[in-house]
Amino acid sequence: MARLGSGHTPSRSKPEYWQDCTIPWITLADVWQLRGNQVDFITETKEQISKLGEKNSAAVRHPAGTVILSRTASVGFSAIMGREMATSQDFVTWTCGSRLVPRFLLHALRAMAPDLKRIAAGSTHKTIYMPDVEKLRVPLPSLEEQRRIVEFLDAETTRLDDLARACSDQLDALAERSFASVSEILIPGTLTQPLGKYPYPWLPAMPKDTQLTRLGYVCRLQNGVTVDEGRARTDSDVTRPYLRVANVQAGHLALDSITEITVPKHVAKRSTLRTGDVLMTEGGDLDKLGRGTVWRGELANCLHQNHVFALRPELDKLDPEYLALMTQTVHGRCYFESTGTKTTNLASTNSGKILSFPVPLPNLQKQQELVRQVQKQQESVRQACQVLTLQSALLAERRQALITAAVTGQLDVTTARGVEAP
Repeated sequence: MARLGSGHTPSRSKPEYWQDCTIPWITLADVWQLRGNQVDFITETKEQISKLGEKNSAAVRHPAGTVILSRTASVGFSAIMGREMATSQDFVTWTCGSRLVPRFLLHALRAMAPDLKRIAAGSTHKTIYMPDVEKLRVPLPSLEEQRRIVEFLDAETTRLDDLARACSDQLDALAERSFASVSEILIPGTLTQPLGKYPYPWLPAMPKDTQLTRLGYVCRLQNGVTVDEGRARTDSDVTRPYLRVANVQAGHLALDSITEITVPKHVAKRSTLRTGDVLMTEGGDLDKLGRGTVWRGELANCLHQNHVFALRPELDKLDPEYLALMTQTVHGRCYFESTGTKTTNLASTNSGKILSFPVPLPNLQKQQELVRQVQKQQESVRQACQVLTLQSALLAERRQALITAAVTGQLDVTTARGVEAP
């Protein structure tokens, strides 16, 4: 029915195996690039091996039409070779005989995807081992029936995938709208003015009673704890939870993994977070640099790492929620991205640049009213995103159920055309 095979990696210590390469070689890097899409055929690969590498190793070229299955990392990913190719040992292959249509086998493997993930074993990297692969069984209807099933599933999954992409596009559009609304509400006119050369090309469009104030005039910056593993313990030490850079995300906190630190009591006192502090990270991706997140007392007596700044506004002059939102506006993004120190992959800022941030500062009552307007808008976006996310999940479930039912014969594909999607 199908010949089972596997892959191999030619020795990396042999440069000649990786020179003058002409044989496409499928690796997990290709899967990581493709797994977010419903790709049926692989025709291009990131790497290739040479004929010499193939000849002097266990690497095997498989013919076009061979079905592959990733048995580690992205367990269960399956596709069809669109041309003659070899694979790494992370894959198993099936070269179909005359009684099995490759695309039917592909759908059958996708029907098994939940079971394949369940039988994967291993603590660090989940892997489907070859003895378990050898036990896999697929239905074998007639060739004519296989082709009917393939034709049906190709049409129906394409329709469902189009709907899923529409949901994804709508989610992207909502994210853009949410970002834009913060600028439109807090600084009217910023999105209608040409950016030109920073700073502040939108100033003429700002309300006349709004002035720019250096953040340091209305806010204090608290530095965090410096980790010192070699420090000798003392009787005055206390153990406290503390926030790392990884816990402070753009606009929200990730508190699923909190570390504790032991420091002298006086150090803990000067680095303890207070409700209303606005958190910013010293470094990270350029587009996220300087984005503030309000601390709402989620953990008692929590400290923060020295790479996380805690900004403490004067509450009679600056609302913390207003400050956090202001860092997300076009004004805030332009300031932090233009003043950040950029490296190859990351960017960084410092306390001086943060405290020099020019903040539009209407009166406190106006700030709070603007915050309420933004929150109302964002709640509407959040609810719409929830609906779209649920629709996406239902479409994925429908797709999986449809494939399973068609492959196993639970669904008569000759009468099931145009089955409604959720």
